[in-house]
Amino acid sequence: MPLNYKIDNTDLKILEMLMRDASRPLSEVARKVHVSVGTVHVRTNKLREAGIIEKTTLKVNYAKLGYDITAFIGIFLEKSALYDSVMAKLKAIPEITNIHYTTGNYSMFVKIHCKDTNHLKQVLHDKIQQVDGIERTETMISLEESLDRNLNLL
Repeated sequence: MPLNYKIDNTDLKILEMLMRDASRPLSEVARKVHVSVGTVHVRTNKLREAGIIEKTTLKVNYAKLGYDITAFIGIFLEKSALYDSVMAKLKAIPEITNIHYTTGNYSMFVKIHCKDTNHLKQVLHDKIQQVDGIERTETMISLEESLDRNLNLL
């Protein structure tokens, strides 16, 4: 994509619709944005090339698949220089779905999904806390997710 490419209102409308439901047919997006299907296709490709659209994913209800615990873990590193090696090891733990490098109390903040408290204990003790470079962790169990949304771009 050219460096001088400017995102316009049509791009934002396309993004808004796809962020609400990425499985929506491009023909429906085109009809609601009042452009051709070809225009939507070209624009979404340009947005991908620019790195604005990174990927298309599904939102899964983990609780309905038996993962009843969502927790956030604050990780204290022995040294911040260990971030890359710790992150690489944490990426190999399948229960971890998000990893953030943060400022404040924690060096890292991760989101994890587990089947129950025993599973959470096992992942914490046998996997996360065994990673070289992690000094200690603090775990917060989510009681309810009240909001999960994309930014409103318009």
